[in-house]
Amino acid sequence: MKCLVTGGAGYIGSHTVISLLDAGHEVVVLDNLSTGHRAAIPAGVRFLHLDLSNAEAITEVVAGEHWDAVLHFAGVSLVGDSMRRPFHYLRDNYITALNLIESCATHGIERFVFSSTAALFGRDNQSGLITDNASIQPGSPYGESKFLIERALHWADCIYGMRSACLRYFNAAGADPQGRLGEDHTPETHLIPLAIDTLLGRRPVLQLFGNDYATRDGTCVRDYIHVTDLADAHIRAIDRLDGGSVAYNLGSGTGFTNLEVVRSIERVGGQKLHWEWAARRPGDPSVLVADSERIRRETGWNPHYRSIDSIVETALRWREAHPHGYGK
Repeated sequence: MKCLVTGGAGYIGSHTVISLLDAGHEVVVLDNLSTGHRAAIPAGVRFLHLDLSNAEAITEVVAGEHWDAVLHFAGVSLVGDSMRRPFHYLRDNYITALNLIESCATHGIERFVFSSTAALFGRDNQSGLITDNASIQPGSPYGESKFLIERALHWADCIYGMRSACLRYFNAAGADPQGRLGEDHTPETHLIPLAIDTLLGRRPVLQLFGNDYATRDGTCVRDYIHVTDLADAHIRAIDRLDGGSVAYNLGSGTGFTNLEVVRSIERVGGQKLHWEWAARRPGDPSVLVADSERIRRETGWNPHYRSIDSIVETALRWREAHPHGYGK
């Protein structure tokens, strides 16, 4: 296949690019590098330095070549930041995606894979695993922006016949097992890389946000899924689109508390790390754990990295080898 990947210089996008290349597909990356890294794009991959807000330029890209699939990762993605800047998130994520979706739908793209989020289910869910048909109740403007994009894709299918897969993944974590790629955000807000940097002495103390949630140890529960397993799901979803549009939850089906993640990092790293309590972050639900049975059943997808320690181990290896991220 020939695939256009927006946001292919970012964390999950770049790992999907690598997986597509490993599977023998041709890839073109489109990214504005506002949060992504040029160094995360493999040598030899064609790179288009464009912003999705430029609708005319995007249309030229989409209409100018044949694409077997478009995979859309680009966007802003910090829940807490979206609570401080709601209209920036609603505008930046939705309008840019709309430019891309309109170009794809009106120029004959048949398969579109969208990087959605578990933040669609942003309010507390204590009743068990979150299924694909669970009630959508975004708890943040970030989650709301992703839901708006899903609705736009629904109408692109209804009116233009463009099939889409909305992949609602939970907490992406880990790094490429071969050490080619890793996680490097500025600012970094994800628990695992922050904890690893604390373990390695690169930050003085780790903050755990909230200890009064209704969970087994008072800290948030999250479903961690290895980024390479996520990439595999995207590739499988492309083939699945021959049967029509879908929305899948992607996770391991197992939840770990923040404290359990800290203990895992201490086990894998072989030492204690310095951490302290901090106030809850606005928009953080207490429990988010996925029911991914449908994508398993319909595509054969099965996560390879099933334990939190195995996920942490790949992340730790990459961050040890790259003390300055992609900078050096």
